[in-house]
Amino acid sequence: MTATANDQKTGRAVAGEELFESLAHFVVIHNGQSSERAERIADQAVAFLVTSATATVPMVPSDDVDFGLHALILHTKEYAELCEKYAGRFLHHSPMPGGGARDPERVAASAHAMKAAGFAVFDDLWTVNGANLAQCDSDCGRPYGRA
Repeated sequence: MTATANDQKTGRAVAGEELFESLAHFVVIHNGQSSERAERIADQAVAFLVTSATATVPMVPSDDVDFGLHALILHTKEYAELCEKYAGRFLHHSPMPGGGARDPERVAASAHAMKAAGFAVFDDLWTVNGANLAQCDSDCGRPYGRA
């Protein structure tokens, strides 16, 4: 069954408004993003974390989603609570030793895993060095749930 705009999960719904607003604000202040873009980044970061809890592929965030993931990790109490709720354990942050480049195939697989888990994915946020990696179906590159 294909997800529609009405039955897709969102990171915003998972996080709750208070945490979501704090994450988006953090991304605006610390990463220089617009409010609208920061909200979309925060949404994808929470969806990424929830998907990571049960994913069968190695999960690697895009350049943009990584801003939100770092904001989420710095909300330590809430991050730990989400980890416990969705994974049953704390999910450690494991950056590439030496800060190596992101593997585009793993980033694309992560976006695909989020879509398969029923989350809305904003394809334009799933890039590495400007190359879009999330378009995995015939949606003409539109974010899921948009005409």
